[in-house]
Amino acid sequence: MLRVQASLSRQLLSWQLLIIFVLLASVAVFSVAQTDVAFRATEGRRMLSVAEDLAATDGVRVSLLNPFRRDALPIFAESARSLSGADAVIIADHRGIVLTSPDPAQRGKPLPLGESTVLHGRSWVGEISTDDADSLVAHVPVISQDAQIIGVVAAGSDTPDVLQGLREAPENPLALLAFATVLGVAGSVLLARRVKRQTLGLEPREITRLVEHREALLHGVREGVLGVDEQNRITLVNDQARQLLSLSDDCVGRDIDSLDLNDRARDVLTGRTDGVDQIVLRRGKVVVLNRMPISSVGAVVTMRDRTELVDLQRELAVHRDTTDTLRAQAHEFSNRLHTISGLIELGEYDEVQRYVLRISHRHEQWHAEVTARIHDPATAALLIAKASLAAERGVGLRLDEGSYLPEIGEELSADLVTVLGNLVDNALDALEGSAEADRWIEVDLRSTDEVVAVVRDSGPGVAAEIVEEVFRHGFTTKAARGGDRGLGLAMTRQICHRRGGSVQVHNAHGAVFTARLPLEGPQV
Repeated sequence: MLRVQASLSRQLLSWQLLIIFVLLASVAVFSVAQTDVAFRATEGRRMLSVAEDLAATDGVRVSLLNPFRRDALPIFAESARSLSGADAVIIADHRGIVLTSPDPAQRGKPLPLGESTVLHGRSWVGEISTDDADSLVAHVPVISQDAQIIGVVAAGSDTPDVLQGLREAPENPLALLAFATVLGVAGSVLLARRVKRQTLGLEPREITRLVEHREALLHGVREGVLGVDEQNRITLVNDQARQLLSLSDDCVGRDIDSLDLNDRARDVLTGRTDGVDQIVLRRGKVVVLNRMPISSVGAVVTMRDRTELVDLQRELAVHRDTTDTLRAQAHEFSNRLHTISGLIELGEYDEVQRYVLRISHRHEQWHAEVTARIHDPATAALLIAKASLAAERGVGLRLDEGSYLPEIGEELSADLVTVLGNLVDNALDALEGSAEADRWIEVDLRSTDEVVAVVRDSGPGVAAEIVEEVFRHGFTTKAARGGDRGLGLAMTRQICHRRGGSVQVHNAHGAVFTARLPLEGPQV
């Protein structure tokens, strides 16, 4: 671990120092450039002034006009150089041949003119490059009384190098650069240590592998995983969670409340509804959600698909209902046998015959009525079975006089059996606490371009304030007052919506539930 920390620290420190040195070099170059510009402007004007003063001196003119008096020119040149501080003051004749110079080897040779215009009678300031060094030089012509060029005066100053330019720059930039270097190195060391602490001492390659492993883990598990921050914005979501909740591709970064989700899903995802294994219905799927808050970060929600399990539970419920029906029929048959046995012991043989005919006729009448009007075998069997269960609870089950249902497809038949069974069971539950004088359930089944199932009961009805919520009870944070309608109604609504239909409830001397299932509809 120490080796890894040192490696990352060296990398961070190296990059920080590289950036600092590049910045300092840029500052140094800028400072040297400024110094060079200032030197050219200031020193150029000074050299030009020195050359102009010397060219205007009468003694220089006289010496240039009289070849026998040129021995005085070195005195004038050296005096001007000493007084001005110039590095060199040179006097040449009208052809540009050097007459006097601080460098004896230069005498008698042509004066380096470069791009100078001095031989054309105009003063010039510029840089002259020689083998020894570069110099900033001012050339001024010496003009006679008759306006003739009789010589040239050149005053020059050596151009400073980089270090000299830094030393001569204002405000001592070398000290500033040294201070900035020390400060930058110290800051880089502290920054490297802080980054190491924040990355838990991990090498960049290790951090990259961790991110890759996290992505592989998120998208490889079969459970859905969704992360939210403290403002309930989605921070991460894997493919399974997108599929289970039908989320769009741009959901990351969006607020939970802005997504196209039902109230129940929003409540669970945002934590307004807490608890383990919260059930949410989403576009034909039954999804179980578990939300785990993480302090100062947000929360992680895991989810799994329970649609197949719920389907199995529905099949089990059908078998359980069948068992209950058989038990009810057995109980009813046992009671009838006891009655027949008692009548025989009393010797009431005529009454036994009438009793057997009466119960046989009642059973055959209900069976005949159902099979005459309901031609779908599964639905007819359901109604016959529910009649026995209702009779055990002291509730009468009857068909509306206008009921008629032809044969329908197997898929629609299975959905209708589930919907109708849930509505009848719901009605039986609603009648549990009502008076036993007149308790009944009426079923009305009709078919056009859709199957309409209406279930009425003589119970207390549905409270007005939960008419819109009753189908979501158990899946929202709102408690339904007036009885628990359970999971069956929510499943009923899901099946109806999946087929493109609907289910509604209103009160008319009891609750009236109306379910509509199109013969051919979208399977959402």
